[in-house]
Amino acid sequence: MTTAPTSPSSSSAAPSQVVALSVTDLGRRFAGVTAVEGVTLSVQSGARLGIIGPNGAGKTTFFNMLSGELKPTTGRIELFGKDVTAAPPHKRVALGLGRTYQITRVLRGLTVLENLTVAMHGLSRSKLDLFRSWRSYSGKVAEAAQLGASFGLGGRLDAYAEELSHGETRQLEVCLALALKPAVLLLDEPAAGLSPAERVEIGTLLTSLPSELTLVMIEHDMDVLRGAVSDIAVLHLGKLVTRGTVAEVQQNELVRELYLGQRRQIEKTSEGESMQLGERGPAK
Repeated sequence: MTTAPTSPSSSSAAPSQVVALSVTDLGRRFAGVTAVEGVTLSVQSGARLGIIGPNGAGKTTFFNMLSGELKPTTGRIELFGKDVTAAPPHKRVALGLGRTYQITRVLRGLTVLENLTVAMHGLSRSKLDLFRSWRSYSGKVAEAAQLGASFGLGGRLDAYAEELSHGETRQLEVCLALALKPAVLLLDEPAAGLSPAERVEIGTLLTSLPSELTLVMIEHDMDVLRGAVSDIAVLHLGKLVTRGTVAEVQQNELVRELYLGQRRQIEKTSEGESMQLGERGPAK
């Protein structure tokens, strides 16, 4: 299995013919509600795939099944040809799967360097040694410092995670996932909540990811997505409705209607709420 190096490189290399991740007829029901239904797609090693869709489309449920946090109701998941449908999350990590989340998950009471060093131990037997100082692992500390510096955190290694800006925390979270040297990385809305300047920085980080790394990313910011992926898959009401290049998806009439239709409904609702507020008269 090919693993991604921690040093940055261009993401322009063409994907290989090896299928890194594939799902077949994947579905998930919650009682009487179908969150994901009949999704079939594959991602070649080194490819960059974006996942988009209106709110409630099933994107995060789809990711939770890929990472092993939810068991599918139907279907099959394969990682480099190995069936991992029933495998727990830690087994998938050991096979080369990494993930970040919509809600940031870092160790806020530790420094950036400590966070990264802890992550470096994730797949090592050294994680079981609870009585040895983390700094005594000089090789891992140096590797952690290099990783942070490679992705824009070189000047913040001694800062506590709780002191970081939201954008820096997002960068740290991506670095924590990269510390495990994944071959496939799932990013769940890495640009969520970022300022325009921070979105530029996260975009730069995404384009500097190793070319060998397979990236699957949920993202609402199309500017960030355009710079990071070559293909986009669109989910709606739990189903895969189309997949194509960024340009093809942007010009797709069904995709336009899904987003514009939702926008019209929001605008209509907002207008109705404004009218109701206006009819109430001034507050007493």
